[in-house]
Amino acid sequence: MNKSDTSMRSIFFLSDRTGITAETLGATLLSQFDESQFKQSTLPFINSAEKARSVLEYIEHTGRSSGLTPIVFSTTVSDEVRNILRAGDILFLDVFDRFLPQLETALDTKSTHAVGRTHGIADKDVYESRIEAMNYALTHDDGVGEQGYADAHVILVAPSRCGKTPVCIYLAMQHGIYAANYPLTEDEFESRSLPAALMPHRDKLYGLYIEATRLQQIRSARRRGSRYADMGQVSYELRQAEQLYKRHRVPYAETTNKSIEEIATLIMEDKHLRRRTF
Repeated sequence: MNKSDTSMRSIFFLSDRTGITAETLGATLLSQFDESQFKQSTLPFINSAEKARSVLEYIEHTGRSSGLTPIVFSTTVSDEVRNILRAGDILFLDVFDRFLPQLETALDTKSTHAVGRTHGIADKDVYESRIEAMNYALTHDDGVGEQGYADAHVILVAPSRCGKTPVCIYLAMQHGIYAANYPLTEDEFESRSLPAALMPHRDKLYGLYIEATRLQQIRSARRRGSRYADMGQVSYELRQAEQLYKRHRVPYAETTNKSIEEIATLIMEDKHLRRRTF
């Protein structure tokens, strides 16, 4: 039985910008505990004293309602905002409080305390390279744009709905990697050969493989009761795909219980790719 919201401890990821860094930090730490006992919320753009007081009132209210002290993971640069939050009836965990003083001492200089440096456009060239990589991923998705494979850093191959597209987009957005993807179909399984469009780029190929039960669930959510989502068909496609990987020496990974971030990191390591910084 699920716990009610009032019996769960409230967790807040708070930032003066998007909250992505606070979420990442907090989620990493919370993964070491039973996350079912937490109710998690992200509060972005808390960048003024007025907003800090308002959000603190709300956070403290959740604590009174549940009887459990709320926990706040913060990446707020403003000293004024942090001081307001630190005085509340909450457990306040702020990355700048913890690490900036030590860094300032070690570097013998004061930090800029500039808002938005983590996810802002600090380097225009790097930002534009990621936009270009994103455009590449979108225009070379699901077997489209074969003529552009020469520019790819990696080409993901797998049966339909194995996660190729989200991984390609993540590689582009986070690392500036030009990632294309190609769906394996009945034609490849029957011929036991790689598609002609992929043959000149075999060194760029990387296969994905997930458990049949998981893929059947994913396909059923899209086309329940169809041959496409039938367990027999799903099992056949995955079996044929794995044989194709082995036959043509295409590196591949079993990704059933892996996050998109983990899959992307694994691909980059296996293919010796590095984050683009230019």
